[in-house]
Amino acid sequence: MGMINKLAKAFGFVCVALICATAWAHHGSGISYDTVHLWTTWATVTQFNYLNPHCSMTFDRVDKNGNVEHWTSELLDNPTMLLRAGWPKGRSNDALKPGTRVKLYIGTSRVGGFDGIVLKLENEKGENIVGNRGETQAVDMDGVPGGLQPSAGIKQ
Repeated sequence: MGMINKLAKAFGFVCVALICATAWAHHGSGISYDTVHLWTTWATVTQFNYLNPHCSMTFDRVDKNGNVEHWTSELLDNPTMLLRAGWPKGRSNDALKPGTRVKLYIGTSRVGGFDGIVLKLENEKGENIVGNRGETQAVDMDGVPGGLQPSAGIKQ
């Protein structure tokens, strides 16, 4: 009977550890990024990766002084959501080839810097690409150095 109790306790510990690890592994985007204070900018895609749990993208944007900023980002929509919205991997990769100019609707990382989460993308014709978030609203920060960075005046 003692061996069975030890096995049951060990099994229970493993189950709790797996549940905790799963909960810790998936993060909410609102924890890492400011998804309330969104801003827009024109940028040039340098790399796009259609991967789980979220697609990632690097891009360059030019500020009003002519300085190039190199940004990293992830898309809010995961590949499953993109596929359901009609954006499979091939179509997404074609739409976001390196050198493609896009308008981004982005929330900056809560710690600041050149990192953010992209909620919406538009091509130069103003068409929504890679996803379907047509009603997203944001402040135009094109050309503003650093875009919209966290500050003491913005409650995180």
